[in-house]
Amino acid sequence: MPPQGGVDQAPRALPVGLHRLPPPLAGLQLQKFVMMAKMERKQCCLIVFAKAPIAGEVKTRLVPSLGASRAAALHEALVLHCLSTAVAPGMGSVELWCAPSVDHPFFEECAREFPVTLHQQTDGNVGRRMAHALEETLKNSFYVLLMGTDCPSLTGSDLKDGLSFLRGGSDAVFSPAEDGGYVLIGLRRYASELFAGISWGTGSVMDQTRVRLRQLGWRWRELATRWDVDRPEDVERLRLEGYTTRLFPRRSNS
Repeated sequence: MPPQGGVDQAPRALPVGLHRLPPPLAGLQLQKFVMMAKMERKQCCLIVFAKAPIAGEVKTRLVPSLGASRAAALHEALVLHCLSTAVAPGMGSVELWCAPSVDHPFFEECAREFPVTLHQQTDGNVGRRMAHALEETLKNSFYVLLMGTDCPSLTGSDLKDGLSFLRGGSDAVFSPAEDGGYVLIGLRRYASELFAGISWGTGSVMDQTRVRLRQLGWRWRELATRWDVDRPEDVERLRLEGYTTRLFPRRSNS
């Protein structure tokens, strides 16, 4: 039977001399060693994937209708809203995985404003970048949730439900997106097959991911389907559903 998530990892080398102790003492020392190894790992880590709000490089599909500067300002507001959502439940440590560089002033501001640590995204498509972040984080956490910054309707309750499913034995959890992708992925174990050969950026991402999950024999749960902000009509939906004042509180209070 394959190992379950971040729980059954390859054993570390035993302390020198442990095998020389009498059986009762060796058993006690081994239990202590296992407990210390588990205590070194976090229960849960939340990853937020974000790009720096560089005009002309983010929300490019909105540039024709909003202009590059306003599209970048919207992106920045979405990132801040997402970080607020991630830290509010107090479920575990929150990591902000950054592109193109953790040294961008916006990310440094985020680290001052929120209790997050900054991490560098690797190169490649979004699948390769997510796979790298999840694999690395699962080395030090039992459960990992990863969210993008395009979905303001994702809530703290969604995050809590996702973690609850993982703790309950699910290998993975997703919040599908209306456009066919997903806005949240949670894992308790890692498999590269989950990200290989997926048509990223298309409406078939979630369907292809379900195929991979079945091939892996994994148990997974799906949260409520959410919508993300990618198209001009999504900006109008932000206004109609009352997100404008939440995304731009500084502007509304000035």
